[in-house]
Amino acid sequence: MAKDNRSRQLLESLKARQAEMLETLRGLVLIESPSNDKPALNRLAQYLARELARRGGRPHVHRQESAGDHVQMEFSGGSGKPILLLGHYDTVWPLGTVTKMPFRTDGRRAYGPGIFDMKAGIVMMLYALEVLAQSASLPRPVSVLLVSDEEVGSASSRAITEGLARRCGAVLVAEPSFGPQGACKTARKGVGDFHLRVEGVAAHSGLDFEKGHNAVLELARQLDRVARFTDRKRGLTVSPNIIRGGTRGNVVPAEAEADIDVRIAREKDGAYIAKRFHSLRAMDRKCKVRVSGGINRPPLERTKQVARLYGIARDIARELGFNLKEAAVGGGSDGNFTAGLGIPTLDGIGAVGDGAHAANEHIVVEELPRRAALLARLIETV
Repeated sequence: MAKDNRSRQLLESLKARQAEMLETLRGLVLIESPSNDKPALNRLAQYLARELARRGGRPHVHRQESAGDHVQMEFSGGSGKPILLLGHYDTVWPLGTVTKMPFRTDGRRAYGPGIFDMKAGIVMMLYALEVLAQSASLPRPVSVLLVSDEEVGSASSRAITEGLARRCGAVLVAEPSFGPQGACKTARKGVGDFHLRVEGVAAHSGLDFEKGHNAVLELARQLDRVARFTDRKRGLTVSPNIIRGGTRGNVVPAEAEADIDVRIAREKDGAYIAKRFHSLRAMDRKCKVRVSGGINRPPLERTKQVARLYGIARDIARELGFNLKEAAVGGGSDGNFTAGLGIPTLDGIGAVGDGAHAANEHIVVEELPRRAALLARLIETV
């Protein structure tokens, strides 16, 4: 009963802040933060650092030369290993999108670029920490890390994320939830980017056709092979997504290349698929096939540790009056990195909504306080 009372107390406190939470979210959406715009990213980083510091955090901003700065905050608490609250503040939307997709509400939903993925999750972090600080001291230290490059592969932030996670007891990722019922994510596929390049022999396609060795044709044959690496039963998909080749319409092309997306459900399949790619050989012996790239995000697998965290979250959700389901999804997040280190990680505990990376991106407004209450209780419990 005491647990139920505590959950309801936090929920009521956050419900009273719903309008304030929505206004804070509006501010985050209006400060646009495309992954490739450092000045814009740094403007939001500075704002987030101030907001977290206002709630009692000690700032540590990781300055970057080309990427946006990464924002880390440390909150003091009781004994034990810290909890890491993990997220990103970059979006896929170019600067100026907010004029075409303005922040708006229709009462039940709020719309805007980046609102679902994942600025609403950041607002939930801010207010979960606020109500905990006001109602009691944190039961354990809390670290917050908000990175600027998750949408483009996390190249500059991965080492920071992994270094911070190694000293934490658990990781809570405020990425958006899955589906209309707001399922958390207890499994995510790992992600790979492979690059296939073919070198052929150029020739005049009319006068010297027989002297040419067509790199585009060879690439097409290789892509047919590569597509057959897909094995849906083992959760392995291979998708050639971008191809380039040729120079002019009357020249047998000497070069062609392709970017290929790979998703794996199991860590051991990373080595398996890399071996298959590197075993490719040209069918035209006058052509050369070169493979580069690899798996850049390990999968988040549903381990016993992940299942335990989900069980705690599901029980808290019941105290808050809703049924928290779980889902396995194909997309990756920075939670993949922490899970790959063996740190208990629960992902997708952020906003309920839809339309990530789409023109109808939105959140369900009434879920803001409820999901923030879930996050606050998880901080207290795990």
